[in-house]
Amino acid sequence: MLLRSARSGLCYLSLGLMLLVLAGCAGRRVEQPAPVPVAAATWRQLDNELLVASRSATDQAEVYARGSMEHWRERIYQQTDENFIPWFSGYWTQEWLSLKVGWYALNNGGDDTQASRHLAGYLQQQYQQRVLAPVALEIDADGITGEAMEFYVQLLRQQVALSSARYRLPAPQLDQHLAQVLAIDLGPGAEQRASLQQLLQVEPVARLPAYAPLLQRIHAEPAAAAAQGVAQVAQVTSDKLQAQFASRGVAGAVAAAVGRVAGALLSVGVAGVRALVQSNDRETLQAQTRRDLGTAFDQAWRKQLDDPEHGVMAGVYYLARQIEAQLQEPLPLVEQGGGTGWDP
Repeated sequence: MLLRSARSGLCYLSLGLMLLVLAGCAGRRVEQPAPVPVAAATWRQLDNELLVASRSATDQAEVYARGSMEHWRERIYQQTDENFIPWFSGYWTQEWLSLKVGWYALNNGGDDTQASRHLAGYLQQQYQQRVLAPVALEIDADGITGEAMEFYVQLLRQQVALSSARYRLPAPQLDQHLAQVLAIDLGPGAEQRASLQQLLQVEPVARLPAYAPLLQRIHAEPAAAAAQGVAQVAQVTSDKLQAQFASRGVAGAVAAAVGRVAGALLSVGVAGVRALVQSNDRETLQAQTRRDLGTAFDQAWRKQLDDPEHGVMAGVYYLARQIEAQLQEPLPLVEQGGGTGWDP
């Protein structure tokens, strides 16, 4: 009996000691080791790799933008040949344009310049409806700017992931390092700025508050690839129609017809332009229209492709300039998790 009591006492004593030990362990704070600061040489190597990656990404984005613009141009040409030129060179279209030119000239005191301007506005509206709008449903020239930027950022994001894995960079330190690089800097407001860390983190980049102001700056001078060509066609057309009026003395007839029924005006228009729209002249008119549109369009298209400030690559060029300029300069000294992240 005494032996059993002694054994029970020892068990309770052991259990009590174990509870005391466990309580002491639970109350003691476990010290986490301080993050090991990344060496300055490692950060410099990362910056060099990002610098090379940015230049490579810019080249690849150029290839993408050029290919997209080539496709857009082909579709514009195709739609122009199929929908605009047949309509423009049609007999009744030319009759209607003749009437409009005569009416414009009358309302502007015979000012040929004003008549051409009015005609250009009308033809541009028709070109928008018959060519640009349908093509935009497939591929939008303005949208290529944003797509090229997204492609550029994706390539940078891939390089950061590779470098981070290679050097085993702690995520907080890496984020802090990338946050020092201003990828977008359009003003003092937070909505006008974005760091490289934000640029790489936000998907798609269009969600960044600073993205819209950047696009607005790029599109401050909208490309006029189609407008210039249509304006040229309008000028040539107006000159021809004005010559028809002058040679046939139709201008006086139209003036006399003011206030009469629309049918009388239409008959005047038909009489003034009939020589221009004979079937044997239609092929010449189509070839001239195609040539005028093509020449002006190609010049404006080339500017839209190559203009570093307002072309389709302007967004990529801006980001690359911003990022590369800072990666080539020593970044400031910043503490990383209690230690020095890199040297100035």
